Amino acid sequence: MSVKKIIAYTLSVLVLLFSVVAILGIWDIVDIEDLIARMFKSLMVILAAAAVVVLIFSILDRPERKDEGGS
Repeated sequence: MSVKKIIAYTLSVLVLLFSVVAILGIWDIVDIEDLIARMFKSLMVILAAAAVVVLIFSILDRPERKDEGGS
């Protein structure tokens, strides 16, 4: 399994988890004074970190280009 798929599944699970907590807060099952703000900040940090990891791996796994030009 590639790193991009693992990151995509991990982020999908995190979004699902945060959505469930937000819905529980809307229905007053969970008391969420500033929990939503913390969740979104955490999600932004995780998304930024995942984007950097994907960028690094896409640069490191880039196939070498062969210079096929005659000049």
